[in-house]
Amino acid sequence: LSRCRALRWAGGRPSARGLRASPRARIAMPSWVIDRYGSNEVLRFTRDMMFPIIHFPNEVIIRVHAASLNPIDLSMRSGYGATALNMKRDPLKLKTEDTEFPLTLGRDVSGVVMECGLSVSYFKPGDEVWAAIPPWKQGTLSEFVVASGNEVSFKPKCLSHIEAAALPYVGLTAWSALNQVGGLNKSNCSGKRILILGASGGVGTFAVQLVKAWGAHVTAVCSHDASTLVRKLGADDVIDYKSGNLEEQLKTLPLFDFILDNVGGSTEKWALDLLKKWSGATYVTLVTPFLINMDKLGVADGMLQTGVTVGSKTLKHLLKGVHYRWAFFTPSGPSLDEIAELVDSGKIQPVIDEVFCFSEVPKAFLKLEGGHARGKTVINVISRQ
Repeated sequence: LSRCRALRWAGGRPSARGLRASPRARIAMPSWVIDRYGSNEVLRFTRDMMFPIIHFPNEVIIRVHAASLNPIDLSMRSGYGATALNMKRDPLKLKTEDTEFPLTLGRDVSGVVMECGLSVSYFKPGDEVWAAIPPWKQGTLSEFVVASGNEVSFKPKCLSHIEAAALPYVGLTAWSALNQVGGLNKSNCSGKRILILGASGGVGTFAVQLVKAWGAHVTAVCSHDASTLVRKLGADDVIDYKSGNLEEQLKTLPLFDFILDNVGGSTEKWALDLLKKWSGATYVTLVTPFLINMDKLGVADGMLQTGVTVGSKTLKHLLKGVHYRWAFFTPSGPSLDEIAELVDSGKIQPVIDEVFCFSEVPKAFLKLEGGHARGKTVINVISRQ
C-alpha cells in the first residue's frame, strides 16, 4: 500500500473537518518541559502537560516508549532558532498567547500508535512505529506525542524501542546530507572515496554505516578513543584529529569524492581542498548559520543574509571545480522506511552511549552537554520510575 494512497483524505466520512476526538478522555500527561530558555535548570517535570490532540486527518498519536537526545535539544533549550521555529509554529500569528511555552524537547520517538486521524490507513492503533518529530512541533520527552502520518514509519522489527529511538533524527539528518543534498545512493556510491568529519557522534556513526552499505571507501575522523568503534562500524581509514595537524594528515591521502562535515568552524577553510577538482566532488556541511542569522537579524534580514552567504560560497567553490552545499534535518517517513530496511538487513545498527530512565532527563542533558559521546543518549520513557 503506497503512502500516497494510504495518507489520502477519507471521502464521505461524517466529520466536518475530518477530525476525531480522542476516546480516552485524557486531558493531561507526564512530560518534561521548559517555560523559558536557559541552561539545565529550566527543565521541569510536570504531570499536567496538555494531552496531544489530532488536529488534521493525517495525524497519529504515538505512545512514547523511548526517546533520545540530540545536540539540537541542547540548542533549543538555550533558545537557538526560536525566531524561525516560532514563525513555523504560527506563521499567521493566530495564537492568542504569543508564546511557545511550555515547550517539550526531544525529537526521536519509538513507540506504539494509539490513535489515527480519519485519513490515515497506512497505520492502525497498536502498530510499533518510529519517527523524528520536526523541531517546530512539541517533542517526545512526554508520554504521548502527535505526528503527521508522513513523518512516521514502522519500527525495524529487529530493534527494541530503546534501540530504535537512537536512530530517526540522526538517520534522517545523514540521509538528507548524503542522499537528498549530496546525491549519493546505493547505485552510484560504490568505490567512491568519502571523508566523514566528526564520525563518532550520532550523525557520524550513522553516516559511516550508510555509505559503507552503499559500497564506498570511508575515511573517518574522530578521537583515538573512538577509533575502535568507528572501525567496527566499517570505516576503512580512521584519523585521530588529536594526533597532530589534521589538515596535514588528510593531505597525505588520495583526494576525496565527497566530504560530510559534522564539525564546521575552521574546518571549512581547508577541507574543500581535499576534494577531486572538476569531477563532481561535493562538500556538504551540517553546520550552517541559518537559524543563528534569523535569531540575530530577524526573519527577513536573516533569510537574506543566509541566501547571500550560501550563494557566494557556492559560486566561489564552483569556480574552483567543487560543489559546496548545506544540509538540514528533514522529517520523512518514506526515508525512514528505507532506513528500516537497511537496519533489518543488518547493514545499520544503532550506537547507544547511555540509557537513562524518564526521571533522569536532566541528568541525560548534562551527559550530552559534556560532549565526547559515542553514539546516542537514550531515554526509556515507558519505564518512568
